[in-house]
Amino acid sequence: MKYKIGEVARILGISADLIRYYEEKGVVSPAKDPMNNYRYYDTWDINYLIDCLWYKNFGFGIERVASMVTECGFDSLLDTLDGKRKELQTSIRRQKLLLQRIQRFQERLANTKKLVGICDTRDCAGFFYYLNRRNSEYDNHTKTLELSRRWLKYMPFTRRYFEIPAEALSGGADEHAWGFSIASQYISELGVDISPPVREMTPRQCVHSAFKSAGRDRFSAKKLDFLLSYARENGLEPVGGAFGNLACSVTENGEQTGYFEVWLPVRGIL
Repeated sequence: MKYKIGEVARILGISADLIRYYEEKGVVSPAKDPMNNYRYYDTWDINYLIDCLWYKNFGFGIERVASMVTECGFDSLLDTLDGKRKELQTSIRRQKLLLQRIQRFQERLANTKKLVGICDTRDCAGFFYYLNRRNSEYDNHTKTLELSRRWLKYMPFTRRYFEIPAEALSGGADEHAWGFSIASQYISELGVDISPPVREMTPRQCVHSAFKSAGRDRFSAKKLDFLLSYARENGLEPVGGAFGNLACSVTENGEQTGYFEVWLPVRGIL
């Protein structure tokens, strides 16, 4: 039985263009009517096309599929499948990490909104970070720019990180620095290089809370006055500046509004 290209396309649920592609690659060799140049495919050709679909649905690209069907010996096929298996394992691991990350991100967002203006005392978790901006000025040194480009590829496992120095909290210049942070658990998983200028933040006792800042260029150290008040009221001494992460940026009342999780290191009871 002979079939025209449209009939084969309907039988297999694929496009005529894909069939033509596999013909160009030598996967199928339809007979051609010399009178009208129509292609006619037999069941042998259709079997080859089914083989192509089999491998394509493992995730192989159509070019790789064509070579697998026309060129692979038995051992070569096993090696090719083994390579795809390892690729899928890596992909599955990545997808699992992304699933965990989005679940934790949702939980963190919900908790951050509830914590706005509410303080408690707890240890912050350890993480790694670097800074690439002071106020509105980016560090354009080559090493910092290269580091930034690498860390941007780690999204969404990185977070927007900020620091407010102690002198700004005590009423000095309204200084703040920005960069990215990443939880310690992702360092080995993602192969993150933690050599300088990357720094480590070890767990430490902090006043912990959240705040929000609405509007352009309104982020300010003054928004953290409530942390200092809480520390004084509870006999806690601030140790250094505050730090934290942008939880999310949303639109509220027509303004771009950032929600921030913040930590202020403290020590003991005075």
